[in-house]
Amino acid sequence: MGAYILRRLLIALPSLLGISAVLFTVFALAPGDPFSELVQNPNVPPEVVASLRQKFGLDDPVWQRYFHWLLAMLHGDWGFSFISRVNVDTLILQRMPVTLAVIGASQLLALCVALPVGVYSAVKPYSWFDRIASTLAFVGFSLPTFFTGVLLILVFSIKLDWLPFVFRADLSSTGWQWWWEHIKQSIMPVTVLGLFQGASWTRYVRSAVLDVVRLDFVTTARSKGLQERMVVIKHVVRNALIPVVTLVALQMPAVFGGAIVTEQIFRIPGIGSLLIDAILRNDTPVIMAVTFVFACLVILFNLIADLLYGWLDPRISFR
Repeated sequence: MGAYILRRLLIALPSLLGISAVLFTVFALAPGDPFSELVQNPNVPPEVVASLRQKFGLDDPVWQRYFHWLLAMLHGDWGFSFISRVNVDTLILQRMPVTLAVIGASQLLALCVALPVGVYSAVKPYSWFDRIASTLAFVGFSLPTFFTGVLLILVFSIKLDWLPFVFRADLSSTGWQWWWEHIKQSIMPVTVLGLFQGASWTRYVRSAVLDVVRLDFVTTARSKGLQERMVVIKHVVRNALIPVVTLVALQMPAVFGGAIVTEQIFRIPGIGSLLIDAILRNDTPVIMAVTFVFACLVILFNLIADLLYGWLDPRISFR
């Protein structure tokens, strides 16, 4: 397995290089100047602005700037933010834990909803439970996250005043009170992302289980006298999860995209809000670093999905 993982990582390197080259070229050619505020400030001499542009290589050709950026990344230097005036890796390390916590909790919620609901709907097709679950699933993934986010804010924050609608990273409380306040402010963004993904995955789980439950080996397992619960869990669900794992891995870019929108709605100080702020201010080093991190995470989740195939289906070998 070690050789397989190493081979997959080596294959991923050209993809990362291609993604970084395209992104860097697009952002470098985009209109805007990170030092436009300094240029418009009459108290800043033009010589200072010219010196800063020369220091950061903004007047160099695009290909030369890209290779400088790539070499710096390989040496662990992620660049310097033009706007925040701090190192980019420091900014990302400050924001990444919040984003990963929200996304991780939302995906766990989505799986906890999609797996039991999708499996039971497939085992009892066209029942009242299946019809209600299918209707709610269609409604769930038809509503965009920005709509459900605003709706939850109106109901639970403004109308009922149960939950805070602004996520605060600088909580002054300590101990269990700190954990409770973090849980309270995370409920709505996690629910918005989790239910949206769970509604989509429920339909795929139901379809995958329906395809497996009609196969001959399931009928054979039932004819041996196994309990229906064991047949569903051990034989049906395990084989039906293979296409579901593929779906989850391929939808990771959409998950991060939805997280960016959700972070803007609830003012979460995560990596998504950092990316939006960097784009608005044309902070190229931050944009490149964040998008590069997103690309690495997508490739990582695809690798995890490939490894899960071997656990779900022993017939799959890593060669």
